[in-house]
Amino acid sequence: MNNQAENVKIESSWFNLLHEEFSKEYFKNLVNFVKEEKSRYKIYPPGSLIFNAFNTTPVDKVKVVILGQDPYHGEGQAHGLCFSVPPGIKPPPSLLNIFKELNSDLGIAFPKHGTLTSWAEQGVLLLNATLTVRANSPGSHQNKGWETFTDSVIKILNDTKTNLVFILWGNYAKAKQSLINSENHLILTAAHPSPFSANSGFFGCKHFSKTNEYLIKIGKNPINWSL
Repeated sequence: MNNQAENVKIESSWFNLLHEEFSKEYFKNLVNFVKEEKSRYKIYPPGSLIFNAFNTTPVDKVKVVILGQDPYHGEGQAHGLCFSVPPGIKPPPSLLNIFKELNSDLGIAFPKHGTLTSWAEQGVLLLNATLTVRANSPGSHQNKGWETFTDSVIKILNDTKTNLVFILWGNYAKAKQSLINSENHLILTAAHPSPFSANSGFFGCKHFSKTNEYLIKIGKNPINWSL
């Protein structure tokens, strides 16, 4: 194993699964790209939180995967969990729509914050496809290698685990269905919770109750979606 892999600070069970990725040429190029960006711009999330989703949800705890696209690009919003914002940060519109669907689906009251850490701690891997972004520049770190890495994460979970729930909102996330064996896992798809598309099939998708029904059916504890 080369130094490149040894320098990646990620929870040990994920490191054991992913260390070969860290040694690959594309990942080396990705690290160099992020370092270069960091030397010239403000990058989100902070370095210590880039792998927050993995550090909060070890491999053996993963029951559900929610896939996002980019980290939030506004000041203080991104903390390494897709759709989530740190305490004290106003929930963005997509997250508010997630809360509306939670309320409609399960009667859960609107939370006073937008921090989804409690979901992650229960086994919901909140995975963005791209793990960094330049401040105020959405999509700026796409197609630099992150997607290759996170596709590998999805493939590894597909291959090494059974009976996971993959929640794919929006066309970008739905395209990842090709990486998942639907005979071994439950795949739930809907429109993206963005205000531009939530009325086109996100509202009313009932993914939170469907996830828990499936988990109970296979003998796992349901997720407490209250925040």
